[in-house]
Amino acid sequence: MKNLPLLFCGILIALAFSFTGLVLSSYIQLGSLAQTTEVLDEIGNPVAGDPLYPAKMSGSAQQGKAVYTDLGCVYCHTQQVRRAGYGADIEREWGKRHTVARDYITQGSVLLGHQRIGPDLMTIGDRHSDANWHHLHLYNPKITSGGVSTMPRYAFLYETRAIEGSASVHALQFEADSNYAPAAGYEVVPTDRAEALVEYLLSLQLNYSLPEAQISE
Repeated sequence: MKNLPLLFCGILIALAFSFTGLVLSSYIQLGSLAQTTEVLDEIGNPVAGDPLYPAKMSGSAQQGKAVYTDLGCVYCHTQQVRRAGYGADIEREWGKRHTVARDYITQGSVLLGHQRIGPDLMTIGDRHSDANWHHLHLYNPKITSGGVSTMPRYAFLYETRAIEGSASVHALQFEADSNYAPAAGYEVVPTDRAEALVEYLLSLQLNYSLPEAQISE
């Protein structure tokens, strides 16, 4: 019993060192990261007047991020481009450079993911910049994959309805001979959740350089 205070102090010291190593050291290393320009000036500061990256996410994209999380997309898709030598992400054209910690500083909660049942989505907004493509892919992934995708359909995010007067400007645009198009006189219209989700997917871009991660053409 007389060694109990010493044991207690040893436990506290071990916990203190663990906290310092896991939390404080990470904060010291990453906590000062901020938006910056693609290149720095001669004294190592962001170039005045140049755009700052990574850009902040719009409000509608943030709403779409909540839909993305709610639907469990993070369980099948990652959002991290591995550097050359640690995977074939760049060879697969999932990004022109690898991701670094600074790429995530404006995101709040970071959806890195941990397995790739589907492709990485860190640059899906670069790879597919057409909103209609994303809507078709969500409505039925087989439309955009030649019929081979194993991704589940999210048709419940869309409403199939009779066209009254003129067609909605928001209606999905199908190929003329598509087997997935609605019947004549009907249209498929995205709900607000679908619109927000597509806005989020379009915002996932990595088309800028950072001082610590340059795009190599």
